Amino acid sequence: MSGPAMGGRGAEGADAPDEAAIRRIFASLEQGWEAGFLDAVRPDVRWEVLGSHPLAGDYRGVDAFVAGTSAALAPYLEAGVQLSVVGVLVKGRTAVVELVGTARRRDGREYTNEYCWIVDFDAEGRIEHVRSYLDSAAVAAAMTQQL
Repeated sequence: MSGPAMGGRGAEGADAPDEAAIRRIFASLEQGWEAGFLDAVRPDVRWEVLGSHPLAGDYRGVDAFVAGTSAALAPYLEAGVQLSVVGVLVKGRTAVVELVGTARRRDGREYTNEYCWIVDFDAEGRIEHVRSYLDSAAVAAAMTQQL
C-alpha cells in the first residue's frame, strides 16, 4: 500500500481506494479537520465549491479551502460544523461522498446542510481534487443572520 486510502486495483492498474478505506478517511473528518483527514489530502489539492453562494470558489490548497469556507462561515456559528457521512460510492479512483453537517447558528437557530463531494484520488491514494455541492440557501441564511 502506498498511501492512506489504498484498497484495490483501479482501472489503470494503480492502487485505488476502496469503500472501507474512504469511510475510514471520512470518519476522521467527523472529528474535525485536524483529526487525520488532512493526512489523506494532497497539500496542493484543487477544491471546487460550486454555486453562486458566498462560499463558492475554486480553491488551490487546503489552507485556501479552509479559509474560504469553514473560516468564512465560522463567525456565524457557535462552533464548527459537525459532519457525518451518509453514503459512499466508489468507481476506480473516484468516490462520491454524501455528508450532512450540523451546527448551532449564533442566533440560536439550527444550521443543517447536505453535501455531495466528488473526490478524485491520486495514484498514492491521496485526495487530489474535490468538487463540492451544498445547500446554498442554508449558507446564505446563516451568513445573513443578525449577529
